[in-house]
Amino acid sequence: MKLSPRLAALTGAAAAGVIAAGTAAAVQAAPPGPAAPNPAQARAAAADSARALVANRPAYLQAGSDDAFVQKPVISSEGTQYVPYERTYKGLPVVGGDFVLATDGAGNLKYASVAQQRPIGALATSPKLTSAAAAKTARGQLKTVSSVEGTTLVVYTLGASPALAWETTVRGTDADGPSRLTVDVDARTGAVLRKQEHIVAGTGTGAWNGPAPLTLNTTQSGSTFTMKDPTVTNLSCQDAANNTTFSGTDDAWGNGTATNKETGCVDALFSAQTEHKMLAQWLGRNGADGNGGYWPIRVGLNDQNAYYDGTQVQIGKNTAGQWIGSLDVVAHEIGHGIDDHTPGGISGGGTQEFVADTFGAATEWFANEPSSYDAPDFLVGEKINLVGSGPIRNMYNPGALGDPNCYSSSVPGGEVHASAGPGNHWFYLLANGSSPTNGQPSSSTCNSSSVTGLGIQKAIKIMYNAMLLKTSSSSYLKYRTWTLQAAKNLYPTGCTEFNTVKAAWDAVSVPAQSGDPTCSGGTTPTPTATTTPPSGGCSGNKLANPGFESGNVNWTASSGVITTDSGQAAHGGSYKAWLDGYGSSHTDTLSQSVTIPAGCKATLTFWLHIDSAESTTTTAYDKLTVKAGSTTLATYSNLNKATGYVQRSFNISSLAGTTASISFSGVEDASLQTSFVVDDTAVTLS
Repeated sequence: MKLSPRLAALTGAAAAGVIAAGTAAAVQAAPPGPAAPNPAQARAAAADSARALVANRPAYLQAGSDDAFVQKPVISSEGTQYVPYERTYKGLPVVGGDFVLATDGAGNLKYASVAQQRPIGALATSPKLTSAAAAKTARGQLKTVSSVEGTTLVVYTLGASPALAWETTVRGTDADGPSRLTVDVDARTGAVLRKQEHIVAGTGTGAWNGPAPLTLNTTQSGSTFTMKDPTVTNLSCQDAANNTTFSGTDDAWGNGTATNKETGCVDALFSAQTEHKMLAQWLGRNGADGNGGYWPIRVGLNDQNAYYDGTQVQIGKNTAGQWIGSLDVVAHEIGHGIDDHTPGGISGGGTQEFVADTFGAATEWFANEPSSYDAPDFLVGEKINLVGSGPIRNMYNPGALGDPNCYSSSVPGGEVHASAGPGNHWFYLLANGSSPTNGQPSSSTCNSSSVTGLGIQKAIKIMYNAMLLKTSSSSYLKYRTWTLQAAKNLYPTGCTEFNTVKAAWDAVSVPAQSGDPTCSGGTTPTPTATTTPPSGGCSGNKLANPGFESGNVNWTASSGVITTDSGQAAHGGSYKAWLDGYGSSHTDTLSQSVTIPAGCKATLTFWLHIDSAESTTTTAYDKLTVKAGSTTLATYSNLNKATGYVQRSFNISSLAGTTASISFSGVEDASLQTSFVVDDTAVTLS
């Protein structure tokens, strides 16, 4: 068995058994791909370009002479730079004045997403109502109040006309349980303009993750171990009774009983750490808050529920008293936190629960647990009867559980979990289509159409990039526009993804909007003197067993290369190709012959993780060479080591009309291991 010294034996306790745990290494940023632009330069160009554009006050910003703008940190995703802004009016914060400018890496504007639909104009900023009176009104919105966080004078622009308002946040309880509520009160009339609940509850879920042993990143200090991730800010699991992080004299956690809080924390912490990996590897996001941070997870809520409130994630129990910290529940609650920490804040108009459900589904598919655990599917709460009635939500057929499959004007005002139905249905169709071939169930459409899905990774990537365009005016109608624009930003050279997003929204009856972008095929390729490709021949992935999930078939590989060895994680599924990693002189090879029809464009892609015990920053001791035919496409080394996978992409259209070998060769020197881990390969024709 290969042992990677840097990653050896980090394990934790599954609910099904007591397992040892350990401490992980610090997370590093992954290096850019060979042709990728400098990320810092791209962000700087976007920030500078946005500042210049805002200074000119284009009409679509609805800016008046008393408006000022505050640029927030630039968010990068798949080559697009998202520059969020907040607005002030005569120095007062403007609720609903936010916007996002999306640029390419050179700072050229691609799209502007603006919440405010009319200028503020001349607005008096002297309130008639006192802040104390406004706070009293805010307190009156809750059944009980435990604290008032503060009251601020703001300008409110999300209504029919701009208004001066007092904004107060209160904590306490409402008819449904714990509440953290922000209330905007008109500062002249005393009317309640808006109530924004920060506790977003996601009901449902399974009790256990597996198979054992589960890997937990924990912290050791002297002879004491704690259930706190040493590399991720604020990610810990605590007893909700006293907000104390679980600790012990050994690194073994849980007793295998689902009613035990420490065992519940094993499931919850593992789920959060799994989502953290998904965010990094699939979306390039640095933690749930975008800055490497999370919120404490607290197990012990005395309710059939779980929630996120902006400061913590609380995990409750089912009617059997079992703690419910499974993948889809924890990832859903953290999904609310991601929503809260992308532009525009928590999604509105009945969309917030479907937004969080997409992160629960993506995390399940990323983890790919066996069927006896929280296996990948599109059900919410399928493993435990939370209240004795099976799954809480069904994404491929929301109507099976009483939620609407199709959008209507009544959806935005409905109960928030039921209102998730059309969005969950849309996401399922986007990922799997109406008649999947991957073993997932068929899904009927509201317009009797057929939809071909894009796969879960593309679906969550489009969803996330739409969230980076989000403003405080979010709604189902806006998400249709934002996801179409996200598809256009992510896949600029064709319309397949764009058209699938559009078809999926049409299929759940979310109507077209005047602001929807259009797609006409992207960049037109330069004509070349090639033969005409055969009908239907220039599509699909030409590599067989591309993710290695069939084991050691279709590929020619050194012994032990195609493996499920737990010393290195797969990018997707269970298998991957692990070259080298022995810490001694060694050569591993991996190859497959592929035929590329004449006249086709071909792109080689693969996901690569490089882990090394080498400490040098100047000498390439261990190398991986990637070839297409006799052409060397790239050489990587221990100098490229990083946590997580990076996708590499190469144009190999020059091989059209030939059969050539796609090959990987890893050469390791006499000491200090370097592991080159390859997964999810493709030679895609177009």
